[in-house]
Amino acid sequence: MTAFDDWRARSPYYDETHEALAQSVRRFVSREIAPYIDRWEAEGELPRELHKKAADAGILGLRYPEQYGGHSDGFDNFHSLVLAEELAAVGAGGLGASLMTHGIGLPPILALGSEELKQRVAPPVLSGDKIIALGITEAGGGSDVANLKTTAVRDGDHYIVNGGKMFITSGMRADWLTCAVRTGGPGAGGISLLLIEMDSPGVERARLDKMGWRCSDTAAIHFSDVRVAATNLIGPENGGFIGIMRNFNSERLGMAMGCCAYARVAMAEAADWAQNRETFGKPLVGHQSIRIKLADMERQIEATQAWVDLCAWQVKTGKDRPADFAMLKVQATRMLEAVAREAAQVLGGASYITGSKVERIYREVRVNAIGGGSEEIMLDLAGRQLFGGKR
Repeated sequence: MTAFDDWRARSPYYDETHEALAQSVRRFVSREIAPYIDRWEAEGELPRELHKKAADAGILGLRYPEQYGGHSDGFDNFHSLVLAEELAAVGAGGLGASLMTHGIGLPPILALGSEELKQRVAPPVLSGDKIIALGITEAGGGSDVANLKTTAVRDGDHYIVNGGKMFITSGMRADWLTCAVRTGGPGAGGISLLLIEMDSPGVERARLDKMGWRCSDTAAIHFSDVRVAATNLIGPENGGFIGIMRNFNSERLGMAMGCCAYARVAMAEAADWAQNRETFGKPLVGHQSIRIKLADMERQIEATQAWVDLCAWQVKTGKDRPADFAMLKVQATRMLEAVAREAAQVLGGASYITGSKVERIYREVRVNAIGGGSEEIMLDLAGRQLFGGKR
């Protein structure tokens, strides 16, 4: 066990099964990811064969139903947190976002889809043979999901889809897109979820360059009279909004855990630098101001991790509430921003040169603060749920 993750040994939420999973994932990361992550960052995407390798290692199917090729027996949501932690060790947020993109694309199908759709989609995704992404955000609006514009008009046994999606993680490589479309009137009551096969005629994709998450391919997608079989409808027509909303809580919890993990990576690199770098005749850590920085980073990480674990326990015991996930996400992303900044201060000029994990993590602060709901949207959501009031 290393300083990176020995905090679990002092937590009441984790036991030997969580540590066994951590060791397994750590070996996989060391063998299959760490030697190549810099190259994948430069290339702008992960190789498809990594999904297959991750599936063989039991990573993709963790906590998914056994009948669809997953591994759920004996695993709880804290095992999912451990997985997120270990994937973060290389300090590249795009790895988890892209490799685990099925974590947001597949759950709506398993929760709302027909049995035929589940059997058709889940096994090849969990085996790493197919990649599924989630298409919610549009160019004209991100967090305002209820007002999305992409339309799906019924035409016999098909829907005709027109419109577009923006900032879609794994959008360039995805075989399927779990897509939010408007099938009815205005507002949330007119939204459906539709599984779109991405090799369909009329689907166009354009790669987007980004500040961070560079090994995660991100796309702008355009639909022009795309015909989608009606059997690809996920849940009832005009009943997709609830599927979108129930997805957000788990996504925000996962993002908060990721923020804690990447903050630990940044702090570990800063601490190592401070212990080995000499200034004015003594190690950098010998200066009181540096020790204060490191201790304050640890304080913020530990406080946020405690809230992450509490929210995970509340989910496990059925005592969760949406406002907590919204506020937790803000807490976690602000914590990551503060820790990444201070880690960069400790490293000094070295943090500005490509090659350090701190440099990469600092660039990826903003995507965490914006993705899954901006700080302002999150706090307003929590405020309305806790204290009432209309927009």
